[in-house]
Amino acid sequence: MTKAPDHQIVEKLDQILRVLSIQVASDKSLTERARLLKLAGLENQAIADILNTSVETIRTLTSNLRSSTRRRK
Repeated sequence: MTKAPDHQIVEKLDQILRVLSIQVASDKSLTERARLLKLAGLENQAIADILNTSVETIRTLTSNLRSSTRRRK
């Protein structure tokens, strides 16, 4: 079995993920988009790739979200 078709499938799924992410949260702030993608189960690297920013920025945004959630409880 060849790896090329599997690789092509992964690439297509990645493209679909990006398009859906853009459509769903196009009117939201970067923080809100990061939060939504994190809630969807995506890793920081994937979120950074989708939002065209650094992993450090996503880490900071999601860390701030965790902190604000703890403060609310």
